[in-house]
Amino acid sequence: MPIEWLTPTWPVPANVRALSTLRGGGISAGRYASLNLGDHVQDAPEAVAENRRRLRAAAGLPAEPAWLAQVHGVQVADLDSSPAGVSASPAAADGAVTRAPGRICAILTADCLPVLLASDAGDAVAAAHAGWRGLAAGVIEASVRALGGAPASLMAWLGPAIGPGHFEIGADVRDELIRGDPGAQAAFIPNSRGRFMADLPELARRRLERLGVTRVYGGDECTHAQPDRFFSHRRDGQTGRQATLIWLESK
Repeated sequence: MPIEWLTPTWPVPANVRALSTLRGGGISAGRYASLNLGDHVQDAPEAVAENRRRLRAAAGLPAEPAWLAQVHGVQVADLDSSPAGVSASPAAADGAVTRAPGRICAILTADCLPVLLASDAGDAVAAAHAGWRGLAAGVIEASVRALGGAPASLMAWLGPAIGPGHFEIGADVRDELIRGDPGAQAAFIPNSRGRFMADLPELARRRLERLGVTRVYGGDECTHAQPDRFFSHRRDGQTGRQATLIWLESK
């Protein structure tokens, strides 16, 4: 099976490149089958390395993506702070930003929401890992700040994540997500178990729009509902990770 990916549909400049991988085309087995790109989920290291090599070759990537050690926080790694754009060890961060061609921002997910950002001028891009903890803590806000410039000059794309039909949370999580934004209550639907079904993409859209990023695309692919296409931690427990990448090419 060849490696396949989603290509975001959004009106970015031609030198802005992005993709979000599907789960087929790799060599990982069992619960990680088959294009697992996460090296922190107890998959065989050699399988992950080969999967990453295959992705780089198939997509014609200009470099190895800057894989992060994601911790559900708000730290944003500046990929331009090291000469090669990729440090010897992964940065503990949940966002990445670059203004240099050939440096690849990468987010790994298996239900959390990957958020891509790009400037109208095609001179800066960023990616954020927005699970509910990072979203509540402000990872989207931190990523927009790290890009700099006027938020109105940015656009965003929301990648595959668990959809509102499957993302059940308790009242404590709901309270964290609506703190400071009472209007966000519309993104939660009570269910028969006394809990709530949460719309993660809608919550991200609200945060982006409140910042002034009003052009928001994507957010319509549910990881939980499509086991043949996506890994889902909520559905399967221990499992693999797909990647969402963004980078700049030389103009």
